Amino acid sequence: MPYLLAKLKNVTITIAREFLEKDKPFHEKNNMFLENIWQNADDDNEVLFIFRIKDIVETKALIHKLHSEALATDANANLPEMTYLK
Repeated sequence: MPYLLAKLKNVTITIAREFLEKDKPFHEKNNMFLENIWQNADDDNEVLFIFRIKDIVETKALIHKLHSEALATDANANLPEMTYLK
């Protein structure tokens, strides 16, 4: 089963939990199931979270589309760094 590990900077774990909960239906519709969320022990403003995903290629395409749209709207958008695991 593949996974997607995301690292997001300049955000607290409280805020990250809120937006992940709000986006949960969208994520699940797109075969992204949140497994866990962590706060970096050395940086209170860095959060990591992991999704179990169905297909790496499909998820990469979706993330690329979403991030491209976000950057088109705001060139300085705070987007997570994505690492795909198999």
